[in-house]
Amino acid sequence: MQPPTPTMPANANIYQALRNAFPADQGSTAIETDSGLFYTWRDLERGSAMLANFLQSLDLPAGSRIAVQVDKSVEALMLYLATLRAGLVYLPLNTAYQSAEMAYFISDAEPAVVVCSAQNFGWVSKLGFQAGTPWVFTLNDDRTGSLLNRAAHASDQHTPAIKQPDDLAVIIYTSGTTGRSKGAMLSHGNMLSNALVLKDYWGWRQAEQGGDVLIHALPIFHVHGLFVAIHGALINGSMMIWCSKFDPKYVIQALPRATVFMGVPTLYVRLLAEPGLTAKACQHMRLFISGSAPLLMDTFTSWQNRTGHTILERYGMSETVMLTSNPYWGERRGGTVGAPLPGVDLRIVDEQGQTVIGGEIGDIQVKGPNVFAGYWRLPEKTAQEFTADGFFKTGDVGRQDSDGYVTIVGRSKDLIISGGYNVYPAELESFINDLPGVLESAVVGVPHVDFGEVGLAVVVPRPGAQLDAAQILASLKAAVANYKVPKQCVVVPDLPRNAMGKVQKNLLRECYGAPQNR
Repeated sequence: MQPPTPTMPANANIYQALRNAFPADQGSTAIETDSGLFYTWRDLERGSAMLANFLQSLDLPAGSRIAVQVDKSVEALMLYLATLRAGLVYLPLNTAYQSAEMAYFISDAEPAVVVCSAQNFGWVSKLGFQAGTPWVFTLNDDRTGSLLNRAAHASDQHTPAIKQPDDLAVIIYTSGTTGRSKGAMLSHGNMLSNALVLKDYWGWRQAEQGGDVLIHALPIFHVHGLFVAIHGALINGSMMIWCSKFDPKYVIQALPRATVFMGVPTLYVRLLAEPGLTAKACQHMRLFISGSAPLLMDTFTSWQNRTGHTILERYGMSETVMLTSNPYWGERRGGTVGAPLPGVDLRIVDEQGQTVIGGEIGDIQVKGPNVFAGYWRLPEKTAQEFTADGFFKTGDVGRQDSDGYVTIVGRSKDLIISGGYNVYPAELESFINDLPGVLESAVVGVPHVDFGEVGLAVVVPRPGAQLDAAQILASLKAAVANYKVPKQCVVVPDLPRNAMGKVQKNLLRECYGAPQNR
């Protein structure tokens, strides 16, 4: 039996809901870091209050965006909480983004405040000031930076802003097949409804039930680490063991003191490579959750055999937070992402938009309180992505069996998910095609033992030009985030096309699709 869909409180500000769940003992540990620091619940409350008061002292216009590209730290988490409680809009940016990518995000979002690491201040501040951003601050992972220096003089008492469920809270940038990044607008209601559902659906235990402890080993610039993991722990008043970066040995050492772990498939593969991962090491654990990329059946079964635990796989998107999940109480089926969460309507449709049944494959469409309002300043694109009856077209292809379990079988937009990160071929192709001597290119996803899937670039030279595959990859590394760079590049005389002239990427995958391990 599924838990009911929760109702919204009078103040839908998600920070208020998180704060209400903090334990009565404010002096108890909320976060323990891998560097030996301990933060209490009072620290989170006071630190985020000071940052919120400082942001509000800047007299920012309503709805101002706070763009953040910093290394993972508890202070960065406090900045996120401060932005929410101040009623402003948080814009997390991947720390791997390079200058050209950052220039686009800053010019498109027009943030009032940009926060970056001190080592990047020179070029990030230049981009910000050129785009008209009035404030650029620094925040480092060692508790230093101009942001903390300025906020140190602010009051540690703050009343969270009153927010309605539809009020904008976060913009998450996600790309499409055109290569242009789009800002998915998530409201307080989107995130709060999802957090409350997952709290019940995944059986989060409160202190009187033994208390859950989360190992947080994910980045905090995307949905998985920032919303699913952090919201899950905070809205249950659960302590976090905080990993600044994923270290499989450290995680294994922390397992006996924890109960919940969330990771992308790559993390599970790397944990399985450690001899210290045993059933005894995991005996105190309650739940292992995987998402952000397909979990291979080999990983699923190997984890069962080694640890005695069955990984719970779920499915979500930047535009929707979580959509489906294998059950906590019930059968977790490998190769599936479970059934729709309470409050989520999911359907599989054919090319004519008609719902299919009986496990037939089709496009996945969803509707619910967790689904975003649209793309930032792209009303026409937003309208295209929703059906007349309000369902969001996910772009994913899948099937649903008679028990409700959903299986993702492909992506209609050629999205590559590498190590849990989204990689969009069109973006990479545009960079490659601009390189000297390149006539055209195609980037496809191929299986990879560690990352699940990686990009492979197939490049056609201009007549008479000589191309060096290694140099093409080197040029890409200087232009885009490292996780986007294909692992392999091949130079060919031409690309396979169908009668309509469209590149047949399926043939490229068949030709070069042998699993890679490098």
